Amino acid sequence: MTTPASPPTLQRNIGLIALTLYGVGDILGAGIYGLIGRAAGEMGHAIWLAFLVSMIAAGLTGLSYASLGSRFPRAGGAAYVSLRAYRKPFISYMVGLAVLASGLTSMATAAKVFGGYLNGLFPALPPLAIALGFSLLIAGIVFRGIRESLFANGIFTLIEVSGLFLIIVAGAPYLGSVNYLDAVTPQNLAGDISLSLALTGAVLTFYSFVGFEDMLNVAEEVKEPQKTLPRALLMAVLIASLIYMTISLVAVSVLTPAALAGSQKPLVDVAAQIAPWFPSSAFSLIALFAVANTALLNFVMGSRLLYGMASHGLVPRVLARVHAGRHTPHVAIIAVWVIFVVLVLSGDISSLARATSVLLLCCFILVNGALVVLKTRESWDGYFNIPIFVPVLGALICLAMLSQAKQPELLTAGAILASIVALYFVMRPSTDALEHMDD
Repeated sequence: MTTPASPPTLQRNIGLIALTLYGVGDILGAGIYGLIGRAAGEMGHAIWLAFLVSMIAAGLTGLSYASLGSRFPRAGGAAYVSLRAYRKPFISYMVGLAVLASGLTSMATAAKVFGGYLNGLFPALPPLAIALGFSLLIAGIVFRGIRESLFANGIFTLIEVSGLFLIIVAGAPYLGSVNYLDAVTPQNLAGDISLSLALTGAVLTFYSFVGFEDMLNVAEEVKEPQKTLPRALLMAVLIASLIYMTISLVAVSVLTPAALAGSQKPLVDVAAQIAPWFPSSAFSLIALFAVANTALLNFVMGSRLLYGMASHGLVPRVLARVHAGRHTPHVAIIAVWVIFVVLVLSGDISSLARATSVLLLCCFILVNGALVVLKTRESWDGYFNIPIFVPVLGALICLAMLSQAKQPELLTAGAILASIVALYFVMRPSTDALEHMDD
């Protein structure tokens, strides 16, 4: 009697360098290329302070994610650890789909930005057609395999970082030429630096740090995740933080905060000022790779998150199927692509994108809380362990930043969460999620 073949599973192909590049590419993304102008408009020359507060919040929460990833290397990421800690499928469902929603809006925004940039270089190509073709290309890479996805990510990340290093190196002589404690803006004529100002700016700049949490969703494909995942995650946050802080200082040293705030392509303008010999079209091409990287890594995250949630009965189990030849969650990839296309075709999604930070801050508060609960309940011997005050402080800082979010962002995020609640009660996820959590 022959034993039935086991269903195909995800394979562990990701090493330390590949995972670090995944994290750096996901954190840097496309945000810094446009975000620097908006942040300068709110913080003036003190823009670095907003990035510093965001860095602290991301660093503390990153430590929590690193600890959880070493102990529970599961594809479900934040949804899985929420389920394990709170033992409430409803909370896990909310966290998982909130993270997925943030990734999908980011992907759709990236696709539209990609279409706009490429249309600027080749006017004959319609932006919407470019965006749809781009979605198919990204889906094809993700379906092909995690090795292929990370190879593309590695190339995109190196190109993206090269553009930022160009600005840092060429802009170094300008450092020290302005007062970095001058926070004068049209909204802050006195230039006073307050905790409220720093937190308000940090809510905005926190967009640029989003991405480290996605590393948890590929944990089932990481070699020696107990060691590799925390090391890669912390290295990625540190590298991205150093780049962000330096870029922010260079930008306000080269151009005035008003000029940065009024620009549609602030870093391109900075590069034109400090390196006029470097073609602006080449820098636009670098930005294209950054945008593509954002979409690619969010696609990987979204498909693995859906796969992980399906594996634990929180969404239809068909989404947990793995392709026999490619060892990728092909059904989840198709589902993510369909939603991706719908969002691209839906018109303006800027309000959804602005709610990304609010959704993730809520999730980060719950994940930090989950680590506190799990540290008091389970053994952490042999895993990456951190003092309990780290997740507590991480949750408090995220809560403080959330308190400074503006009403439109809160209303949009609330509408998304209400939709997730309605979907939960319509779909009625499997009640055996807890019993089979460790299968």
